[in-house]
Amino acid sequence: MNRLDAMHIFVRIAELGSFTAVAEQMGLARSVVTRQIAALESHLGVKLMVRNTRRLSLTSAGSAYLEKCKVVLDLIEAAEASVMEERLTPRGNIRIGVPLSFGLKKLTPMLLEFSERYPDINLEIVFDDHQMNLIEEGMDLSIRIATQLAPGDIVRKLGSCRLFTVASPDYLKQYGRPSHPSELINHECLGYTLTASGMSWGFMVEGHLETFYIRSRIKANNGDALTEAAARGLGITRQPDFIVDDYLATGQVETILNEFNAAVLGIYAILSSNRYVPHRVRVLLDFLANRLSENKNEGIKKR
Repeated sequence: MNRLDAMHIFVRIAELGSFTAVAEQMGLARSVVTRQIAALESHLGVKLMVRNTRRLSLTSAGSAYLEKCKVVLDLIEAAEASVMEERLTPRGNIRIGVPLSFGLKKLTPMLLEFSERYPDINLEIVFDDHQMNLIEEGMDLSIRIATQLAPGDIVRKLGSCRLFTVASPDYLKQYGRPSHPSELINHECLGYTLTASGMSWGFMVEGHLETFYIRSRIKANNGDALTEAAARGLGITRQPDFIVDDYLATGQVETILNEFNAAVLGIYAILSSNRYVPHRVRVLLDFLANRLSENKNEGIKKR
């Protein structure tokens, strides 16, 4: 038994809760994974896991050993990286999850440039607007755009974007321009269904964030679709700048309630754990942070 290999397998099983999933991710036969854990338990003289057909759980000894394993593996990885990073070209696999609209409009050109710059990195881009479980889905990181994050999320902030409330000139001419967020209840709004706030929008009123309920005949889980609906005069929508900028530039929509629109969204990289971040991933994080900063400055100059 290679003790470090067995410790690594043990940690992955504890994270994924499945011998089969670990075997698939690591490219091993399930029997090899089972033997490694059995050998580890025999070496330690304690039971680390309790397994049945429905679930897997750690014993008290297993829980204590898990934390020590993480520390040991972190130290080994950090020690090796500190020696190797200066002389090694970033290489290996990165699997990154990105939101659909932001990914297509902004991140794809950046990620393709990154791939051209670092040909020894294999990049897999997964477009998905849902919040991902990075460990279960085998992701190195995901990009999330949000006003607030879930407790315990391990993040690096890469940039920010603004929210705009928009409608077409024809819609505003026909139904009137709301002068206060409270008037939105009398309008046809276009709600985004992938957030808890899909049926209510927050605005700054006299320095305080207030929530205003909206009614939606048309709802969608994609901001581009909702902005297109707004451009056709079907209602009012609230979307980030990277979605509405082109529509604003061509006059298909215009902003409303600007004095109340103080919302800023953070662009975050979500990491799977606070363990050592591989060099190739840190290189990507630095690259995206620099590009998003340049992109933001260009946007400010244009406006």
